Amino acid sequence: MRTITTTDDLAAFCEAAKAQPYVTIDTEFLRERTYWSKLCLIQMALPGKAGDAVLVDPIEGEEMSLEPLYDLFRHKATVKVFHAARQDLEIFFVEGKVFPDPLFDTQIAAMVCGFGEQVGYETLVKKIAKENLDKTSRFTDWSRRPLSAAQQEYALADVTHLRVIYEWLAAQLAKNGRTKWVEEELAILTDPATYTVLPDEAWLRVKTRTTSGRFLAIVKELARFREDYAQRQNVPRSRVMKDDALLELASTRPATMEELGRSRLLLREGRKPEIAEGILAAVKAGMEMRSEDMPKPDFSRDQLQVNPALADLLRVLLKAKAEQLGVAPRLIASAADLDAIAAGEREVEALRGWRFEAFGEDALRLCKGEIALSAKGSEVRVVRL
Repeated sequence: MRTITTTDDLAAFCEAAKAQPYVTIDTEFLRERTYWSKLCLIQMALPGKAGDAVLVDPIEGEEMSLEPLYDLFRHKATVKVFHAARQDLEIFFVEGKVFPDPLFDTQIAAMVCGFGEQVGYETLVKKIAKENLDKTSRFTDWSRRPLSAAQQEYALADVTHLRVIYEWLAAQLAKNGRTKWVEEELAILTDPATYTVLPDEAWLRVKTRTTSGRFLAIVKELARFREDYAQRQNVPRSRVMKDDALLELASTRPATMEELGRSRLLLREGRKPEIAEGILAAVKAGMEMRSEDMPKPDFSRDQLQVNPALADLLRVLLKAKAEQLGVAPRLIASAADLDAIAAGEREVEALRGWRFEAFGEDALRLCKGEIALSAKGSEVRVVRL
């Protein structure tokens, strides 16, 4: 079991990886106490059952540069294989401003190969690699050193079994012609916008049923302050204030420290002077926002004139298509997508890319009365008119 802690050793391994068709990669990190994930460990494995597998330890090797790894990410002849890559990619994007290219995510590939939504790594190990995982080290503190033998074995298992899973899924995709489906989904993972939260847009993540312009203006300013402070101080948003406290403050609109002190939901951390002053300033900014600058609630979804009978037919069509393709219905279209299509909307995710090919084209034909649905036993068939 080899652990890399120097730039030279990392460079040597990455050079060896460049000569291979793929390399499997995973990370261990902590995020409970910070805004940005703290990278604690990187695991990598080369092809073949006896292929080299290593741990890269950025904590023990605090002077080590990850640039050799980023150079491997840019090397287009070697596929970089992850499972459920989103959080891993965010770490590398934030630290190195680079995405692995080309990228393969076995969770996404498994979804389009019929394993259901957000299938776990352990499930794929059992079903494809025919192995069992020891998950006892899953929730350990990966920032503490030294790592135990059990932790190291657990970490390496996340990339050694991944080799078998990748090769099996890649072969299935080539066989069923769905490689492009995966590529379209991966394009989202390698879009910088996926990992960029702008303070000005943070209010959109706060769920509220209140549509008052003034209330939403205060929500926007409070969310902007919280996001900016959390990013600058590298602390979780919830340490500044939770959503329920933010909504309470938008409703009570405190103007002084005394009024802020009456908050029932604001935690002790949020009462510190620098946060408290930021909260009061945000409330004041929201109160003073001009009406033309206030956030406007999105009523478009509420105003959709959904044809309920057509929406039901679309659900039947979706179920039939999903069963035929062997994929989860929600991977193809959400309930909101179906309602939007039934209301005449066409800027819908289910009508783009591979989803259009798999479902959207026939969904539009159904809306136009060009096809009908018939049932024979438990099977639903599409009938051309």
